[in-house]
Amino acid sequence: MSHPSNVAKFALIPALVGVLSSGAFSPAHAQNAAGDAEQLIHLVNQYRESGASCDGARRDGAAPLAPDDQLAQVNLEPGSSWQNVLREAGYQAARVQALQLSGPRDAEAAMDALRDRYCALMLDSAFSDIGVSRNGNQWQLVMAQPLVADDMGDWRAEGKALLEEVNRVRQQARQCGDQSYEAAAPLKWSDLLGEAALAHSRDMAERGYFSHGSPEGKQVSDRAVEQGYDFRQIGENLGFGQSTPGQVVQGWLLSPGHCANLMKPGYTEMGAAYALERADNAIYWTQVLGRPR
Repeated sequence: MSHPSNVAKFALIPALVGVLSSGAFSPAHAQNAAGDAEQLIHLVNQYRESGASCDGARRDGAAPLAPDDQLAQVNLEPGSSWQNVLREAGYQAARVQALQLSGPRDAEAAMDALRDRYCALMLDSAFSDIGVSRNGNQWQLVMAQPLVADDMGDWRAEGKALLEEVNRVRQQARQCGDQSYEAAAPLKWSDLLGEAALAHSRDMAERGYFSHGSPEGKQVSDRAVEQGYDFRQIGENLGFGQSTPGQVVQGWLLSPGHCANLMKPGYTEMGAAYALERADNAIYWTQVLGRPR
């Protein structure tokens, strides 16, 4: 049995590897270009969500990359150990890729170069974080996936911690893309929605897919009904790669669709859970939001 009406779904993917760089770059001597770096990250994320074409093929939209100050501050020199450099910066990376551009005078010109020369990398859905530095007309981008933390709590504890993060977000009005949202009432924890979230996270981890729809075509509405949740509204956010509830929520806030799901006043309850696939350093998050009948 399925309830097709009032279903909102947005997926957030992060993380992969490789190295594209040449020449030394020293953020320590960089000009005060934080605004330019922020603008370039915005343009990269806008491009990733556009479903643009690359190498003659249409790509599905990729989730936004979260800005990371540690990645922005790394000094990547030829011959240096990537893992050591990132570890010294306080970032534990499972996968990393970096590149440098020389010549672009502003963020728009840098984005043009990235789109023309590195479209596949810019649209790669396997990364979760990004750091951007600028020194004159030289730009450095570092994209990475962090290691999954070893000290995570059980799924219910982390799910309720995610609920606290979401309720902090809902305490203030915010802009989600072109849509403005007023502050919303806090959500309550639902064990039924928590179990629905856990079932989907575990299924994705065990079978190695990332989608709102299972291989058999089950959707969030089906999973909620299977747990006995009778709803007026149902919605779902997915996350991949982040080790803490705070990181998951901050990633969702970068996407208008995820952000809107978090802020919609029609939702009154939620459940959330994660599941791990340690062999691939993979962590899958599911948040189910609902309003019961």
